[in-house]
Amino acid sequence: MFTRSINQWAFIGLAAVALAACSTPENQLEQVERSAEELYMIAYDEATTGEIDKASPLFDEVERQHPYSKWATQAQLMSAWALYESNNYPAAISALDRFIELNPANESIDYAYYLKAMSYYEQIVDVERDASMTLAAMDALESLLNRFPNSQYGRDARLKLDLTKSHLAGKEMAVGRFYLKQGQYHSALRRFSLVVRDYDTSNQTPEALYRMVEAYLALGLDNEANRSGAVLNYNYPDSVWTERMVRLIGDPEVNHDPTLFERLVDGAVGIF
Repeated sequence: MFTRSINQWAFIGLAAVALAACSTPENQLEQVERSAEELYMIAYDEATTGEIDKASPLFDEVERQHPYSKWATQAQLMSAWALYESNNYPAAISALDRFIELNPANESIDYAYYLKAMSYYEQIVDVERDASMTLAAMDALESLLNRFPNSQYGRDARLKLDLTKSHLAGKEMAVGRFYLKQGQYHSALRRFSLVVRDYDTSNQTPEALYRMVEAYLALGLDNEANRSGAVLNYNYPDSVWTERMVRLIGDPEVNHDPTLFERLVDGAVGIF
């Protein structure tokens, strides 16, 4: 009798679920009015102990039911964070753009910029095939650092900015080396010069200067080769590329016109 009763209730329960599924759109949250704090904590618990990909719509429900509460603004940011943690980067970026637009003076605004930059950065796969995401990450990181130079996220942002620049410089170096090997020296020089000009803080710059020396020598432009060698020697005296350059052309300070060399080292960093 007891078993039969359980089976009857189970059947009724399943029928109710089936009817609810027919009448409720897929993935729509149950529309139950709760306090903003209660809704927020439900979403937070899901994000931290449940399934992270289900947390974002729960945070969105806080704003839907209580758009003017103190919890709604924080829920906006947490919704974007949950999307980021779920690897749904396009949706996270869209949510962060909205948060930044609506809350420019929020105390966590620098974190929103940081999270947006990370959403681009995490999508970098192969910069040599597609540099668009790397460029987007670089722009977002620079935006964070320019707006909030003293942010607690600044140190990590600077590190990742250096890495993005190194990735982009590496792409240009790969193309430049190819042109150099093919004897297309002018095309190679354009690539190496771009690295020195636009990515001068990257770890690719010393090699770029050395490759410029090689290309200029191949073109018979000894003065230009010495000029690039002088910049390399001045800025990176301990680099392996400086050592190779000295073996190739000797000491550029000795080989080059002393007056011109002095002018070069006075403004070596931004010379190209």
